[in-house]
Amino acid sequence: MTAQGVDDAVVKGNPVAERRLHPVTPLRRAWAPVAVVIGWALHDPDQAQRQLTRLTTTALLIGLAVLVPVAALYGFLSWWFTHFAVTESELRIRTGLLFRRTAHIRLERVQAIDVTQPLLARVAGVAKLKLDVIGADKKDELAFLGEREARALRAELLARAAGFAPETAHEVGEAPARELLRTPPFQLAISLVLTGSTWGALAAALVVPPVLWLATHSVWTVLATGVPLLGAAATSSVGRFVGEYDWTVGESPDGLRIDHGLLDRTHETVPPGRVQAVRIVEPLLWRRRGWVRVELDVAGSSNSVLVPVAPRELAEAVVARVLPGVSVPEAGALSRPPRRAWRCVPVWWRGYGLAVTGAVFAARHGLLRRRLTLVPHAKVQSVRLTQGPWKRLWRLADVHVDTGADKTVTARLRDAREAAELLRAQAERSRTGRRDAPPDRWMA
Repeated sequence: MTAQGVDDAVVKGNPVAERRLHPVTPLRRAWAPVAVVIGWALHDPDQAQRQLTRLTTTALLIGLAVLVPVAALYGFLSWWFTHFAVTESELRIRTGLLFRRTAHIRLERVQAIDVTQPLLARVAGVAKLKLDVIGADKKDELAFLGEREARALRAELLARAAGFAPETAHEVGEAPARELLRTPPFQLAISLVLTGSTWGALAAALVVPPVLWLATHSVWTVLATGVPLLGAAATSSVGRFVGEYDWTVGESPDGLRIDHGLLDRTHETVPPGRVQAVRIVEPLLWRRRGWVRVELDVAGSSNSVLVPVAPRELAEAVVARVLPGVSVPEAGALSRPPRRAWRCVPVWWRGYGLAVTGAVFAARHGLLRRRLTLVPHAKVQSVRLTQGPWKRLWRLADVHVDTGADKTVTARLRDAREAAELLRAQAERSRTGRRDAPPDRWMA
């Protein structure tokens, strides 16, 4: 065990070694009482200002002398009463100062285990361990652990989930990774400049506040509207650059590993066999350069980006590693809706397309910003056909396939007979795909 403290607890008659978090953790948790005071001040700023003006210098110093030790004591006690332990089948996290909470995380239900390092955590040499668990709305986390301990614990949990014996799981270590792709910073910056949402957010931030000032002459109205718009513009440009900086995709036995971040460094894992759908996004201004963006739908996981920007050939090679045996259909292989579809969706009907191969159901939509979604037949949970009165008049229908990530992919404006045949055939392909699909397994 580490020097961070080890307790011995007896669970069901078997000794389980309980560990504590890194000693710097109280510094993070000590902010909670301070955050309560700040939240009250923001909730009622007028009352907070009146109370503040009544305070003398002596009273203010006394208040700080009380608040700082209370915050420090809260941080220490919350750290002291937090333990975690790894058993043969689960990770147990015990927390709570007054109200105790024990989380039992079964390893076979773990979707992904990520290691993240905010900027200050990188300076302190610590990291968060985040776990995506099937059926959980949010990630469970251990914050903070030493950086080496976090990576070692992640490797041990993956090894136990893969079926290694408990006495040897901690010796397996982190599986080696082979780099598949690295996004150059210059390419990332150019891609953001060529993204319409970046310019749209910036234009709104520059145009809307002056217009509001001319209309209302109210500083508060301008600030209340302009600050969020500036924040949105920064998030869509600078924020994305900082978050997706040095994006690296590597292949390992426990899945595809993704490392990224300029200030906050994140180490994520795409679990093998658990990707429900892949989207290849092609903005209008990227097409001359042949660039695409690849996004994922993973059941029970928040991982959504696989490749922020890359040449199409390189991106498709990475997709082939996520979906073994799947090739991305060429643009010419996608069949458009019949010409009469323009009566339902003028102009934009040309952006829809469909291709069904032996491995995937592929649907495209979007005329300016094209999005091609690939769903492996084994991941289709249900198939539906919808047809409103206007589409029925023109003998058109939509076919929807639902995936295990609670997402729906739609082939729009298909000929009614084609849609009925597609519905029947896709249901059969899905049954066959699930029957023949290999089991999802860590470190397979």
